Order: sequence, then C-alpha cells, then structure tokens
Amino acid sequence: MRNEQVLEQLIRRITGPHEQVAAEAAAHVDILTKPPGSLGKLEELVIRLAGITGQSRPCLERRAVIVMAADHGVVAEGVSAFPAEVTPQMVLNFLAGGAAVNVLARHAGADVLCVDIGVNADLEHPELISRKVRKGTANMAKGPAMTRDEAIQAILVGAEVVASEVDRGTQIFVTGEMGIGNTTASAAVMCALTGISPASAVGRGTGIDDVGLQRKATVVSQALSLNAPHAEDALDVLSKVGGLEIAGLTGVILAAAANGCPVVVDGFISTAAALIARQLAPVSTAYMIASHTSDESGHAALLREMDLKPMLDLNMRLGEGTGGVLSLHLIDAACRILNEMATFASAGVSDGSPQGEVSS
Repeated sequence: MRNEQVLEQLIRRITGPHEQVAAEAAAHVDILTKPPGSLGKLEELVIRLAGITGQSRPCLERRAVIVMAADHGVVAEGVSAFPAEVTPQMVLNFLAGGAAVNVLARHAGADVLCVDIGVNADLEHPELISRKVRKGTANMAKGPAMTRDEAIQAILVGAEVVASEVDRGTQIFVTGEMGIGNTTASAAVMCALTGISPASAVGRGTGIDDVGLQRKATVVSQALSLNAPHAEDALDVLSKVGGLEIAGLTGVILAAAANGCPVVVDGFISTAAALIARQLAPVSTAYMIASHTSDESGHAALLREMDLKPMLDLNMRLGEGTGGVLSLHLIDAACRILNEMATFASAGVSDGSPQGEVSS
C-alpha cells in the first residue's frame, strides 16, 4: 500500500470526542464542593479529557514525551546562533538523561522517547529510536526541503511510534523536538498556511541578534517565493518548507487523535506541526492541549490561529517538550479534582439552594 493511502487511512480513523462522557464529567464537576466554574480552566480541561479518553473519571498515569530530532539544510543560510553539530550532540544528551526535558519529565513521571527521524549524523544508542528518513532536509532557500513522499514517510514514523506506545499502555502524549534551524522552518510553514508575514513569524530561536533576525526573515521570504507552496495543500507546504521532525510530530498528533489519546502540544515548532495536522484532519484539534505560550515571536499568533488556549506563559522558548511536560502537573491536578473531590451531597455541605424549595 502506498504511503499516502496509509496516511489517508490514519486520518479516517480520527473521529470526534465522546460528547456524552464529557457531559457526564461536566455534570459531576458542577456538584463538587465549590461554586460553579470557580476552578476555571481546570474544570474545562478535565471535561475535555473525559471526552477525549471516553472515561468519565480520567486517570492518565502512563505518559510519554516523543522528541523528534532532525537537521535542516537552511542552517547554511546563517539563521541560527548554534551550528548544526548541536543537533546530534543534544540527541546524545537526551539519551543520557541530561537535558531539561529529561529533568522535567522525571519530575512529571513521563518517559522520554528520542527519535532520530532525520539527524545529519550516524547515531547509535540502545535507547535511540532510529527511524531516519534522510540525513536532514535540503536548504529550502535553494529548493524544496524534501520530497512529498519523504514528508509522508516522516508523518508515518510519528504515527508508528505512537501506535507502539499505545500498545504499551501509554495514555497521553507530549510533543517534543530537537533540530537546529527548526524555528526557521516552522515560521515558513506558519507563513505559508496562514498568510502571516515572515517579519511577524520569525523569532530569535537560539538567540540570534537583530541582524540575524532580519536575515532569517529574508530567508523565509526567499524560501516561500522560490518554492511557492500551496496553502490549500498541507503536504506540499510541509515538503517544500518544513522539517522532518515537524512531519514526525504531525504524525504523533494525528495518531494520538486516532487512538483517543490527548496530545499536549509544546511550543512553536510543535504548534506548526499541529497546524499541519489540523489542515489534514480538522477534528484532530479536539485532541490537542496547548501547554504554554512560547517566547518565540510567532507562537502567540499561531495559537490564536489554531484557537488553542495555552495553560502556561513562562517566557520559555527551549522546545524539547519542556512546556508540555510542565503542563502535565496541571493535567494531573484537573484529573484529581474530578476523581477525589467531594460532592455537596457526600460531604453534607449545603449547595446554596433555598432550603425547602421544590423545583418544578
């Protein structure tokens, strides 16, 4: 079967959340010992989680951060403050447990899975999931980043990693990534799919100066002009100006939705992948939970475009899945409220309704 047919089958498996289960959770939230709506976004979150999972009392104990790693040919244009060699070096750091996402994931009780989907180096490690589609993308400022089939292959890699984890009992996924140059690719994807200007979409990424920022915007403009990606065709955009890890995360999001699992979207790069997933399967947005607003310039606008409301705003822009992992604590808190909090009746607390009044 052709890869595009496999992708189409995956997309057809995505259906909407369980509305009846969400309604049951909402009804239970309303009889807990608190004024209605007083826990704000936590209430909204747990009702969504119930609908996504089909569990009126969701408990998401097994969780995984999927860190997709790949290199970008556009780094040759001077768009990053760090050299491309940092990508494989950081992959080894993830595997050794020394990166920020590892530290935060340990605190949140989450597994970190590192996938080599396109690192421009030969890497070996017993914990590495080696699924390299190619050794980095081509320079999108000179031509397409990859072929359409390579983009689809990378999406399917992400989907297969999720499917394997679901078989192992994983219930919730966090998107993570590593790839020097990937904020440039994400900005290009954002511009191509939303019409937002490169000047508004690009940010400082690894910490480039003002001159570098202008150069980055120029490179994105050049890539869009040269490759002319079709805004109505997400796969065309992804292949021409995207990245292999962005494609892999698109597959993670689609497969999480297809398996009825919530997927916590991290920062700018992950949200670019979410944007592609939305175009391929609009209903997949019902399974996305926005973790935080990145300090990367275009992220807030991209979240608004997606109509995703982030839980945190900590001025972070590291990526890796760090914001996503931090939000797991809020997800746990929301689930505990639903599962452990007393109702007015069980606690013997008056709910504030007039005594002796009978409703008609």
